[in-house]
Amino acid sequence: MPYSFTLPNIRKEAAALWHLAWPVLIGQLATVGMGVADVAMTGHTSAAELAAVSLGASVWSIILVTVNGTMMAINTVVAHEVGAGAFDRIPHSVRQALWKSVGIGILAALAANLATLLFDHLHLEPAVNERASMFVHIVSIGLLPFAAYRALYGYSASINQTKPVMVIAIVGLVVNILVNWVLVFGNLGFPRMGALGCAVATGTVVWLDLLLIVLWIRIAPAYRASYPFDRWEWPHWPEIWNMLKLGVPIGVTYFAEVSVFGAVSLLVARFGVVTVSAHQIALNFSSLTFMVPLSFGIGMITRVGQALGEGNPQRARFASLVGLGMSTGFAVLSALVIAIFRHQIAAAYTSDPDVQAMCAHLLLFAALFQLSDATQVAASCAIRGYKVTRGPMIIQLIAFWGVALPLGCLLGLAPQWLPFAPSEPMSATGFWIGLVLGLTVAAVLLTGYLNRLSRQRALA
Repeated sequence: MPYSFTLPNIRKEAAALWHLAWPVLIGQLATVGMGVADVAMTGHTSAAELAAVSLGASVWSIILVTVNGTMMAINTVVAHEVGAGAFDRIPHSVRQALWKSVGIGILAALAANLATLLFDHLHLEPAVNERASMFVHIVSIGLLPFAAYRALYGYSASINQTKPVMVIAIVGLVVNILVNWVLVFGNLGFPRMGALGCAVATGTVVWLDLLLIVLWIRIAPAYRASYPFDRWEWPHWPEIWNMLKLGVPIGVTYFAEVSVFGAVSLLVARFGVVTVSAHQIALNFSSLTFMVPLSFGIGMITRVGQALGEGNPQRARFASLVGLGMSTGFAVLSALVIAIFRHQIAAAYTSDPDVQAMCAHLLLFAALFQLSDATQVAASCAIRGYKVTRGPMIIQLIAFWGVALPLGCLLGLAPQWLPFAPSEPMSATGFWIGLVLGLTVAAVLLTGYLNRLSRQRALA
């Protein structure tokens, strides 16, 4: 049936999306809180331990985000099966996703451990190099259970069960803080491990998350119709290959985005402590506000996928556009808040007046950042609900690596061998201009792609 954009219809769809998204949002914030707790608690030990955690966590984060994207194929697959009423098919898909997670988790652990070789080329103090490398070696044991957890996370979210994810993330945050307190500082008779205590805490929490979601699925009545653990099943390679074809482009996209932000942080470092601090504060606050449109996007995969599974592409298009409107609406609100209260936000992070001034300046770009970032993540998630991932991957690779980073280097570094480079480097400002324009390109192209795709499916 066609869906008209009347207020009752929009309210109904918005309420359904919010019902899915708000537990995901709280879960995402709890997960971000683990990283904040690691940095805050290790910062009270020594500068060397904090540096080790920062370096190790940078490798862990890039690998983790890539694994997360690669495993997201199960969200779309299960959502389509729910929409089609094929609940008997879901257990098979989940079991094959778990087999896929074994391979992805092992490859990710190998990649993380090999990435520590990069530390040898960063001119680090030997003690920091050793601690950062050991951090990655320890925490990498959590990559296989993380991949399996994300498979079950996607399954749960796609059958409209997002509250378990929220509860598990909150429990994980509490356990992470407690284990950090014991191991980082050496309380309750345990040895004082510093940065390595954070690694043990993170690895422990990931295994705990997997255990809790398995228990929740086993006990909760909502999973009875699609229970995936009732029998053993060997890998079915065609099914796994189909999931890889869906998931790998998402993983590549996530890697491209997070690696560009990591590269910008490294390139800004040459401009001094004030610039680096201001850049990190602005980026950190932007990442917090980004959790809202990201949560909408995860909910949109479910809503769009279920509509397509039931053979209703008109409802899928309606859900896409309403979700896109909600994400953009929130972005307008957050942009206004950041622009108006940028000085107060900077003061909440630091008492250094020079850092505050630079941060307030960068937060103006962060305000613009909100609009394009929220739009591109919502549009890309809606497109994934259509089981289309290669087009968005190409668009985002062009936006991040073809526009954002080169333009940021041109404006921020002003290489004099280029005849059209600025006369003076614009420092962090130039990189933020590049990020804003790159994300704007992604937002425009992805919105157009979504509009064309959803219209074609609806007319067909």
